[in-house]
Amino acid sequence: MLSHAVDPRYLKCAFVRGTGRKIPERLNSKIYRTVVRPVAMYGPATKEGESRFSVMETKMLRWTAGVTRLDHVRNVPIRQRFGVAPIADKLREARLRWYGHVIRANSGTVRKIGLNIDVPGKRPKGRPRQRWLDTLHMDLKEAGIHTDQAFDRAKWRHHTRRADPAEKRDKR
Repeated sequence: MLSHAVDPRYLKCAFVRGTGRKIPERLNSKIYRTVVRPVAMYGPATKEGESRFSVMETKMLRWTAGVTRLDHVRNVPIRQRFGVAPIADKLREARLRWYGHVIRANSGTVRKIGLNIDVPGKRPKGRPRQRWLDTLHMDLKEAGIHTDQAFDRAKWRHHTRRADPAEKRDKR
C-alpha cells in the first residue's frame, strides 16, 4: 500500500532533478521545499510509513545533490546544504496543526465527533493497530506540550512549528 503512495512522489522529484543541473542549488532547494515536499507529505497521517518517507526524502535530496552512498556523506550535511528540516518533523508539525484545529472546534462539528467516535465490533487478534490518536499522543510527548495548550494559538504554534533552517539569502 505504502509503496504505491511513494511512487508518484519519486516521479515529481525526477521531474525536478531533470532540471536540477541547469539551475543553482539554492533554487533547487526552494523547488524541493515548495513543490516536491508538499506532494510527498500529502497523505501519510500516522507513523506507520514515516520511516519510508524519511528514506524517500533522503534519496531525493542525495539524488538532487548528485551525492551517492559511496561518497560517504552523512544525511545531516546534505539537509543543511539544502536548508531542509527532516520530513518526519514536518509530518509531525502537520499532524499537530490539524489536531489543534480539531481540539478548538465546536463540540457539534464533524471533526470533533470523528475524533471521539467508537467503532463497534471485535478487534482482530494480535497487537492492536496504531491509531491516529496514539500517534498524536507520541507527537505531543515529543513536542513537550499538552492538549489544553491548543486553545492558546500562539503558544501552540510556537511549540508545534518546525521551520526549515532558511539562510539569509532565502529570506526576502
